[in-house]
Amino acid sequence: QVQLLESGGGLVQAGDSLRLSCVASGRSFSTYDAAWFRQAPGKDREFVAAIFRRGALTFYSDSVKGRFTVSRDNAKNTMYLQMNSLKPEDTAVYYCAADAYISNVRREAPNEYHSWGRGTQVTVSS
Repeated sequence: QVQLLESGGGLVQAGDSLRLSCVASGRSFSTYDAAWFRQAPGKDREFVAAIFRRGALTFYSDSVKGRFTVSRDNAKNTMYLQMNSLKPEDTAVYYCAADAYISNVRREAPNEYHSWGRGTQVTVSS
């Protein structure tokens, strides 16, 4: 399995931007499909965005589409989440996740991913 480590979270104001990073180690990240999830207190873990190694296809939840951008640099074994126009409802712990193969129809299901980072806190004040 690949090991994942997130960074880049913090406390920002509504309308600000943040860029999260997820660095993979142990195996080549280029062989993995990967995604970002988030979890707010008292809520289930929620799909945010995914990027597949197959053609670098990207997918977003409706709540972040147009504001967040997922990308990857396989040479650096790193995935990014650029978050613009942040809202208080974006406040959560953000996790990166990866697996060797994710079915397109199951990409939003957390239990499809077997490698997870520890998360990074993003707090957006109003």
